[in-house]
Amino acid sequence: MTHDAIRHTHDDIPFVSIIMPIRNEADFIERAIRSVLDSDYPAEKMEILVVDGMSDDGTRDVVRQLSESDSRVKILDNPRRIVPAAMNIGLKAARGDYFTRIDGHAEVPKDFITRSIQCLHGHPDAWVAGGSIKTIADNYIGRAIAAAMQSPIGVGNARFRLGDYEGWVDTLAFGTHRKWVVDRIGDFDEELVRNQDDEFNLRIVLAGGKIWMSKDIQSTYFSRGSLDKLWRQYFQYGFWRIRTLQKHKRPAGLRQLVPLMFVLSLLALGLAGLVWKPFWMALAVEAILYLLALIMGALDIGRKSGCRYAPIAPIIFAIVHFAYGFGSLWGLVRFSILKGRGMKKPEDMQMSR
Repeated sequence: MTHDAIRHTHDDIPFVSIIMPIRNEADFIERAIRSVLDSDYPAEKMEILVVDGMSDDGTRDVVRQLSESDSRVKILDNPRRIVPAAMNIGLKAARGDYFTRIDGHAEVPKDFITRSIQCLHGHPDAWVAGGSIKTIADNYIGRAIAAAMQSPIGVGNARFRLGDYEGWVDTLAFGTHRKWVVDRIGDFDEELVRNQDDEFNLRIVLAGGKIWMSKDIQSTYFSRGSLDKLWRQYFQYGFWRIRTLQKHKRPAGLRQLVPLMFVLSLLALGLAGLVWKPFWMALAVEAILYLLALIMGALDIGRKSGCRYAPIAPIIFAIVHFAYGFGSLWGLVRFSILKGRGMKKPEDMQMSR
């Protein structure tokens, strides 16, 4: 289905529900919503369901103003304040034949919805279609983080972050789903504060579904602007990845396993060296090889994004790797050894960027 076909076969155009799970996005939410409202997709064939986790920073006022000026924008309350609950609230209210999650700190181009629907029509065996994310920021740290998020040293083989790929993938962000997918695999898992979209995609694949990534579908994501927030983000990713794998009783992919194995190897060699000092030599060799990898990644960032981002790139890479690795290690302790005892309820952890 071409752009012109979407315009000229109006009766056959599917209705699309955009679901935005948000909390305290006052700095970004207007840009996010307006980017969807400016879509070239027929206005009467789409809706934007903003599911708010009880924001207290002025976000709700911004959304209400946009809703008053355009009936396609609707605000829904999410008392539990976590993303999977927001998605399920949105899905229950959605009128669309298709649904797409777009975050409150993201923007999409005018043709994002159109190209996503085209892609699903062109690949009828796909349950989900999406594309790559370009990460941007408006301060030095944020731009350096954004550059690292598009480097294999930073994100491994996550194709939706690296871009320039066309074909089947195991996961992606901001995909457009056929609505019946929920009937096949169930709602979003409300235990998972993080990784709920990856877990949803995992269930799609386990159910025999396919996910198509297109070079023609792109979106923009506004990166965190501080290193401490980056650490918390990736620690949580690693932590909840363990619970996801535990739930589905399947081995981790290499991308998810490497940070944990790296951290465990450093700890094991360090402790073993207390018994037999040659282990410390092995630890030194591993550390040197890791530093060389960080330097190579920094040089690559300097070449692609600018020399001024190269000096801080090794720190960003290390934060991503160690945060994810220690998060996974803590996840093993909390979920496998302690069996989740003493953990806060998911809603007490809240939605955070």
